[in-house]
Amino acid sequence: MTDAFPPLADLAAEEAELQFGSFTNDDAWELGAALVATGRRAAAPIAVEIRRNGSRLFSAALTGATPDNAHWIERKVRVVERFGHSSLFVGQQFRERGTTFEEGAGLDPQLYAAHGGGFPVLVRAVGPVGVVVVSGLPQVEDHRMVVTAIRAHLGR
Repeated sequence: MTDAFPPLADLAAEEAELQFGSFTNDDAWELGAALVATGRRAAAPIAVEIRRNGSRLFSAALTGATPDNAHWIERKVRVVERFGHSSLFVGQQFRERGTTFEEGAGLDPQLYAAHGGGFPVLVRAVGPVGVVVVSGLPQVEDHRMVVTAIRAHLGR
């Protein structure tokens, strides 16, 4: 069973809370390694990617992940980069307006996916500088995995 979508206000609060003071290559490595460790413990068939300013800093695919996950990652990254919010936030914006991302955004669904799992790397006083993405679980679970890892990394 797929979890219910969280309200937009909750997703906005996560983005306000989960901001970095800075974001280095070491941060990307530590965050990515934590996501991989979580995925392994859960035997989750996930792929993980972390980017900063268009550069891929971390990428991993666990047992059970498929080439399809890479396609989902690209589509989620495009949504986060275009809208500056998590991919779940963007999808929820459309749901709360009574439509779907596919109907309302006017973007090619083969290139953009407003499905949970993509989260912006937000640096205080700077804004979005990158993206953390998980693909392979139901979308709300992908999102929660990323949020939990960022929260732990930030010590919150």
